[in-house]
Amino acid sequence: MGKYRDILFETPEPRIGQITLNRPGHMNAYTGAMCDDLVAALAHYVDDDEQRCLVITGAGRGFCSGGDISGEDPDRPDYKNKQLGYGHEMRVGMHRVIAALHRIDKPVIAMINGPAVAGGLTLALACDFRIAADTAKLGDTSGKFALLPDEGGAWFFPRMMGLDRALKMTMLHEVYLAPEALKLGLVTEVVPAADLKTRTFDFALAIAKKAPLAVRLAKSMMRHGLNATLDHSLNDAAFAVMIANPSEDVREGVAAFFAKREPDFKGR
Repeated sequence: MGKYRDILFETPEPRIGQITLNRPGHMNAYTGAMCDDLVAALAHYVDDDEQRCLVITGAGRGFCSGGDISGEDPDRPDYKNKQLGYGHEMRVGMHRVIAALHRIDKPVIAMINGPAVAGGLTLALACDFRIAADTAKLGDTSGKFALLPDEGGAWFFPRMMGLDRALKMTMLHEVYLAPEALKLGLVTEVVPAADLKTRTFDFALAIAKKAPLAVRLAKSMMRHGLNATLDHSLNDAAFAVMIANPSEDVREGVAAFFAKREPDFKGR
């Protein structure tokens, strides 16, 4: 699957890919190299029809603590002396990752094993589902350093939790334990930390058994529908059924129903 510096990319279960942010000594704070790795790994996931669901998690005690502000990234270019340099740094870095995640039409699950804060929270919110350990913490700490929710948080936070709560979280630098984050709409499920991996992979495998074309098209339709009129959404649906309805998977689904057996979807 290629060589990566700051992530691990593997297939721990059939049809399931896993990306692990692999800078545990820095709570998986992202670097330019990690962003490059993530973009490449996400492209591989999209291109591999055998992988039907992707899990993203962090090594060690954390999910992701946002951008690395330690100054220990030796490969970071000197953006501060370039015209609009900091903006360019974002565009070629984490912005590419968030945009790539948002464009993917295959399902992605964030397995939140520890703190997901600032850009790490945005990374989790860019996934389709977020399953969090009950000990995990989520929030926006960027303002502690006079920084901004600039990785996409200003777009995701209000959509997930409402504008007033998003502003409160960012302006007061609030961090929530996973059960509170669930109430605020930031996570999909909360499970005991000891059960996190089992529950996440049970969920991923359940998705992977479904008809891949239907899963991908349904995700695309709903994502587009969030920013579309009803007429545009219905038009999307009309085009999508021209792909789904004639597929072998539909015939298999109908045959399995009448035969009272589990369907075996091939994605064609």
